[in-house]
Amino acid sequence: MASGVARGGEDLTFEFRRQSETAPGSGRYQSLVQSGTWAASRTALIVYDMWDDHYCRNAARRVAEMAPRMNEVLRAARARGALIIHCPSGCMDRYEGTPQRELAKQAPPVETAVPLESWCHLDEGREPPLPVKIEQPCDDTGELREQVRFYSRQIEALEIAEGDAVTDSAEAFYLMRQRGIENVILLGVHTNMCVLDRPFGIRQLVRQGLNVTLMRDMTDSMYNPAEEPFVSHFEGNDLVIAHIERHWCPTATSADLLGDGVVFRFRQDTRPPHRGARIEEATK
Repeated sequence: MASGVARGGEDLTFEFRRQSETAPGSGRYQSLVQSGTWAASRTALIVYDMWDDHYCRNAARRVAEMAPRMNEVLRAARARGALIIHCPSGCMDRYEGTPQRELAKQAPPVETAVPLESWCHLDEGREPPLPVKIEQPCDDTGELREQVRFYSRQIEALEIAEGDAVTDSAEAFYLMRQRGIENVILLGVHTNMCVLDRPFGIRQLVRQGLNVTLMRDMTDSMYNPAEEPFVSHFEGNDLVIAHIERHWCPTATSADLLGDGVVFRFRQDTRPPHRGARIEEATK
């Protein structure tokens, strides 16, 4: 994975995990871990749809559970000189007139060799169908809530600080180009939907030639265990993360950035942690 050289400021070091097919066409994969270093001044963290509520109550609970740890990540990255972009879709009216919203709006549009897309659908030439169903994307117990807008803003546990940006459009890409951003860390929800599909999501950013990693312990998928492939919510989330590691980009953890050895786990996820093989160090 290419990386920029630091222009002052600090570096961010990660253990990038990807999955490689053991032999072409085998359908069997192994996890490989490779060290890498990114210049903080050339790195952005994008926070997806960490809303204050959701029609899926379990999804809203997981967001609330994850948010304090995510705020620690954002504070640490911000202090080292990384750009923080908050993207609570559909909430721009809440932030209109704030310095963070104006920062995103002032970035000039840019022409790209690969056209920007407003929504990046499944790329059949690069990836198979997603491993979980999302036609009924909710895992609430009991009576399901109506699929309407319950949110009004980003969850308050995430600080929106001076120098951060707020957007839910291609402005995020324009701002990163304006700032000379080469590396992007993605956090938030939902992994199998907006994190992959949005105009500032994984598919788009990889196509635009940026270095992309998903912070896999700072994300969650929208998956109902009552639907295929009939596994637990957390197993379903891991299947989506594996899909991304195989076909789009590597992943890292909050422990890499914070350096505290703690990988976030939802309280209800009691499975043993994933362990991957390690390959040669490749710090750039």
